Amino acid sequence: MSGTDTKAVEARCVRLNAKSENAAALAPRVELHALARSANDFLIELKAAAVNPSDVKAATGLMPYAVFPRTPGRDYAGVVIDGPAGTVGREVFGSSGDLGIRRDGTHATHLVVEADAVVEKPKNVSWEEAAGIGVPFVTAMEGFRRAGLPKQSETVLVMGVNGKVGQAAVQIATWQGARVIGVVRKAEAYEGHANAPVEVIDASAADVAARVREMTGGKGVDIVFNTVGDPYFQAAHKSLALRGRQILIAAIDRIVQFNILEFYRGQHTYVGIDTLGLSSTATGAVLRDLAPGFANGHLKPFPIKAGAIYPLDRAKEAYVAVAGSSRDRVILKP
Repeated sequence: MSGTDTKAVEARCVRLNAKSENAAALAPRVELHALARSANDFLIELKAAAVNPSDVKAATGLMPYAVFPRTPGRDYAGVVIDGPAGTVGREVFGSSGDLGIRRDGTHATHLVVEADAVVEKPKNVSWEEAAGIGVPFVTAMEGFRRAGLPKQSETVLVMGVNGKVGQAAVQIATWQGARVIGVVRKAEAYEGHANAPVEVIDASAADVAARVREMTGGKGVDIVFNTVGDPYFQAAHKSLALRGRQILIAAIDRIVQFNILEFYRGQHTYVGIDTLGLSSTATGAVLRDLAPGFANGHLKPFPIKAGAIYPLDRAKEAYVAVAGSSRDRVILKP
């Protein structure tokens, strides 16, 4: 069915009725809700949805604008079962800054979302993998879009390189032909996909900024993608080349020492990224920039382990796993 005649479905949805003190106190329930689309929307039968740290943070009251009761979930992959003429049967994926936070999200069997928000799922990517692309890759790509995509002549320093956003940043930067140096908290190799070798600095054994200067012949790096925030703020600042850009997406302590003189003499740029501020359609535009990379294999989705896939009835276990800083990409399968 398509066109103006829309069909309603009884969707099974994970529901959070109120915020909880912590992940252990979450009490999600699965409820039935009738869903139907408006003229410019898609009704999607979901095949998989990811659980992100922001889903758990919103559920535990760390995002004051989160609405209750609601269905959590920002990332998804599925099949269009009702939409404008010619769209039924399309295999799509997407993400959002408002889904699952300010309005009902993706931890359900079905989703209604704007037609402009969805992106064609690459044929070489599974449902679970497609659902896992969203937030990390959108965060990384939006950072580079705002700071300027890395060029082949540029060096990118990724702090927190083995986190999901860090890995996405490495993939995008090496896809663009840039040199990448990664920073890790303790001795370990880079564990994600890359299109070129990634040099790694162990922050527990070296002065990061001094090592960066050594590795770049004293110049410093053109872009720092700081996925950790304040713990690496000074090292990032001291690693920047003339006219270097630092991308910031997170903070533990909000206040940092800031040397204004070094900032303006270095002609630096600081870019703050908050993907929760992106609408579903704005997020879709970012994902469309990434889709060719996944189609041609330069970008690879995160591997999904069987033990990190949960049914909707076990949503609480999925949320607790993510709250416990699981390195796995955690997926809900309706």
